[in-house]
Amino acid sequence: MRIGIYPGSFDPLTYGHLDIIERATKICDRLIVGILINSAKKSLFDLEERIEILKHCCNEYDKNIEVISFGGLLVDYCSQNRISCIVRGLRAVSDFEYEITLASINRRLSSNVETVFLMARDENLFVSSSLVKEVAMYNGDISTLVPPYVADRIRAKISS
Repeated sequence: MRIGIYPGSFDPLTYGHLDIIERATKICDRLIVGILINSAKKSLFDLEERIEILKHCCNEYDKNIEVISFGGLLVDYCSQNRISCIVRGLRAVSDFEYEITLASINRRLSSNVETVFLMARDENLFVSSSLVKEVAMYNGDISTLVPPYVADRIRAKISS
């Protein structure tokens, strides 16, 4: 069984993330969506909220998706859980430079784990979580960037 992991902060979850998740389920028998625990990073949603949002939004795609959180080195988590494939999404050249560096160090740390890059669909090339948060903070329309459930959660969080 080919187990893959799609790691990220998912703060908030976007249509770009969901696109990569949906496509990754076609190349992995089981996909783990892993929320990285980073206490130094200021998040809009806390960890439990991000887990709940991801589970809610991934429910329609595939029963072979598991949402988890983890800390530490990604390759260590992969080794401990028989994960052979790290899935990463690419939007722009700047993503590639950063991601190729991560893939190289991960390969050096664990030769048993491969990184697979999926290009964002054209309509998601510019979508990022930070962009969504910025647009939402100024009451901009985020309906083409995130699912309705996520948009509602963002609006509720910002207005509180």
